[in-house]
Amino acid sequence: MSALFESLKKNVQILSQDDMPEYKYVPRPTRSLPNVNRITEMMDLIKAIIFPGFFGDARINEDSQEYYMNVYMEKLYSLLKEQIHTGLCFSKDTEDKTSPELALAFIDKLPEIKRLLATDVKAVYEGDPAATNHSEVIFCYPAILAMTHYRVAHELLLMGIPVLPRIITEQAHSATGIDIHPGAQIGEYFSIDHGTGVVIGETCIIGKHVRLYQGVTLGAKSFSLDEEGLPMNLPRHPILEDNVIVYSNSTILGRITIGHDSVIGGNIWQVYGVPPCSRIIQKKAITSVFSDGLGI
Repeated sequence: MSALFESLKKNVQILSQDDMPEYKYVPRPTRSLPNVNRITEMMDLIKAIIFPGFFGDARINEDSQEYYMNVYMEKLYSLLKEQIHTGLCFSKDTEDKTSPELALAFIDKLPEIKRLLATDVKAVYEGDPAATNHSEVIFCYPAILAMTHYRVAHELLLMGIPVLPRIITEQAHSATGIDIHPGAQIGEYFSIDHGTGVVIGETCIIGKHVRLYQGVTLGAKSFSLDEEGLPMNLPRHPILEDNVIVYSNSTILGRITIGHDSVIGGNIWQVYGVPPCSRIIQKKAITSVFSDGLGI
């Protein structure tokens, strides 16, 4: 028992110190940090407000909707105020920023977030013959979960709130395999079919009525370094104009523009921009005859 106590005591002392050279970049918290569980609760409330009856209390109906909405909104305001306050500890400039004001400012954005998500639901439904109705899309399709988290996180990021947006989008990334940076700009009627493995980088600009399939990467080809050798946050991801379709497992890299009404076929590696109405596809497969196990 004495050996156990001494071992625990020794390791507690070691782990309580911050003098390891490799650990010095990790800051010591001076106030409460964001709480992932509370942020999850916050997102559940937002989904219940935007899609009443689908999330939250299933007993909600036309007569009780306003009552439940009031309850959800009061809880959401309280959580927003709390978590925004914790997130602001990462901000270098917190002047003129108070968590109650920012919480109310975000709540004012909920109607527009709801409108945008309604267009996303419509786009997903109309782009997939396997979808039997809009309710199935809301309940089941990972694209809607990912876009709900993205559109909430994007507005919080525009308000200058640090860290929380990344936590919110990474929660959806973990659940769906769809990785959307909250800094990306995505227009209305956006759809992702299947979704697994989709990556959308921070400085992407995506127009209206754009559709992506599974495995698509909208990434950076390279990035510039500052005088200290650290990456500079400059525009480095693609621009997809309106009505672009990108099929599965294609990779589009760098600050290039895919013109409106273009189609990028599957398994394409694209590092050059293309004009509007382009069709980028692979060459046709070559059929060969093998014998004696050649080619296997």
